[in-house]
Amino acid sequence: MKPYPHPLIAREGWPFIAASLIVAIAVHAYAGWGVALFFWIVFVFMVQFFRDPPRKVPADPDAVISPADGRVVVVEKARDPYLDRDALKISVFMNVFNAHSNRSPVDGEVKQTWYHAGSFLNAALAKASLENERAAMAIATARGDVTCVQVAGLVARRILCYAKQGQTLARGDRFGFIRFGSRVDVYLPLTATPRAAVGDVVYATESVLAVMPA
Repeated sequence: MKPYPHPLIAREGWPFIAASLIVAIAVHAYAGWGVALFFWIVFVFMVQFFRDPPRKVPADPDAVISPADGRVVVVEKARDPYLDRDALKISVFMNVFNAHSNRSPVDGEVKQTWYHAGSFLNAALAKASLENERAAMAIATARGDVTCVQVAGLVARRILCYAKQGQTLARGDRFGFIRFGSRVDVYLPLTATPRAAVGDVVYATESVLAVMPA
């Protein structure tokens, strides 16, 4: 795995954390602890939301790892709308208390990327995959193509995807971030075997969602 570039706190959160800290200090100085308490809580929330700890990649090279922290809300056969194929779909829903850094689920080359503007429905809803703002990438692997889709949520208003066509990703490489609640959909070949079930709590990079055929 490449050296981790953003230890502990995601760079996307630095402006939010700095601004909330400055406001909390200013209010505390002028109005006292009682009035400033709310602003200190906001500061603490920002720090926990933008935490971005390093993670250890599972040793099994066939393991498809979770691209996000959260709860599995979908494990089913579905149509991959990006590669126009039947696929195994696994979706991970992130609430505002999860870390929101997104990691590559597989080793491979980014063959194509997409961005679609859309709505901001509750990301836990099935129709959010097709109606919400989203960014997707198709990753070519030795065992078949994998599509990874970042989906905005009810509160999320910014999807950040840094992956570019032709870029090589290793499992666990950081490729994006979604601010304030969202989900990530992963479409796998039907030959993949799911290892996660609906309701499971998973962690980016460390949890295995499925296993690709050898």
